[in-house]
Amino acid sequence: MKQNIAPAEGKLGILIPGLGAVGTTMIAGVIAVNKGLSQPVGALTQMGNIRLGKRTENRYPLIKDFVPLANLTDIVFGGWDVYADNVFEAAANAKVLEPMLLHAVKPELEAIKPMKAVFDREYVKNLDGTHIKEGKSKYDLAEQVINDIEQFKKDNGCSRVVIVWCGSTEKYIETSAVHETLEAFEAGLHNSDPAIAPSMIYAYASLKLGIPFANGAPNLTVDIPALEELAKQTQTPIAGKDFKTGQTLMKTVLAPGLHARALGIRGWFSTNILGNRDGLVLDDPDNFKTKEVSKLSVLEDILQPEINPALYGDLYHKVRINYYPPHGDNKESWDNIDIFGWLGYSMQIKINFLCRDSILAAPIVLDLALFMDLAKRSNMSGIQEWLSFYFKSPQTLPGLRPEHDIFKQLIKLQNTLRHIMGEDLITHLGLDYYQDVVEAL
Repeated sequence: MKQNIAPAEGKLGILIPGLGAVGTTMIAGVIAVNKGLSQPVGALTQMGNIRLGKRTENRYPLIKDFVPLANLTDIVFGGWDVYADNVFEAAANAKVLEPMLLHAVKPELEAIKPMKAVFDREYVKNLDGTHIKEGKSKYDLAEQVINDIEQFKKDNGCSRVVIVWCGSTEKYIETSAVHETLEAFEAGLHNSDPAIAPSMIYAYASLKLGIPFANGAPNLTVDIPALEELAKQTQTPIAGKDFKTGQTLMKTVLAPGLHARALGIRGWFSTNILGNRDGLVLDDPDNFKTKEVSKLSVLEDILQPEINPALYGDLYHKVRINYYPPHGDNKESWDNIDIFGWLGYSMQIKINFLCRDSILAAPIVLDLALFMDLAKRSNMSGIQEWLSFYFKSPQTLPGLRPEHDIFKQLIKLQNTLRHIMGEDLITHLGLDYYQDVVEAL
């Protein structure tokens, strides 16, 4: 039975904390697509198909023609950044997109100016923000963000807003007492508790207004009991964390294949070089640890060595990220994988992925914004585990193991769309086809 989904009427505002390489690449791309200059390659919402019914029915509509998503021409962009550059200037500095394409959308990009950001240098030591908010307390800063959102919505005539965190990776912290309940968290805001990160302030402001919030970085942000409680209270979708782009994308493709064939893995060494703002931030050990924890969890959850110690019990997994300015946003990763097969005979796999970090992340931001808006209009509140497809470290209910296998994640996402639209779920069992043949005989 089809769910009651509110129509995608009016303008959708997509607000982005952190208008750096990823955010500006996404914004410029959507504008370029709307002007007929390019195609939204990599965006499942725009170019992905979904099978409906039996294979023999040959029903494979585009996802955007199947579910009522916001139209790209109905989107308005805004955000916050620690630097005052407008989106054209920020995109030009990021050097992701070619100048010819940027200049083709220059007027639209120049019109988008960032609001002052919430910033705490203790959380991102390698940046020195110059376009930042000042307040008497962290609660005051949260109120300023709430006012920013409401003013943006009013100024742009938006009927709905979603927020996707594209800011820098904050330093590693663990859940503490101030994160355990909404009451404790709000008291911590008033007391400017040092354990409340800037990203948490954005998430709090978003959820207080009932606005969906997705976290694209590995920070502890919306995945704390206090904000999960607030999301439940305001019936708001939340999702995270850490966009799944380059090296980890390859791991979630390859590791399930090795696991499916019961091939053993002795070691997986991963290293990266990256020269954009993200690389600079991750050059600090405290910030790298946040990313490292996110990247290391993938293999353990896919392979589950405690279930099959003979194949994966002695797996050695190492991850490195090195800041290398000459490469800019063109991240390069190397993976050395030591595997073994029949009778324990050793083999190796080598991967050299020369990717473009923001080119891979931009369509994820767009998809998350559109799907989170759909979730809100479908009355789907709280943790949106069906969006794990997009994250390195998917948020789940406490005690529930995340699913990292990208193919299982895709099935979950597609079946969720089928479910809300009242279509039959697809298990890929396929026995009914053959039963029909037997009955025909």
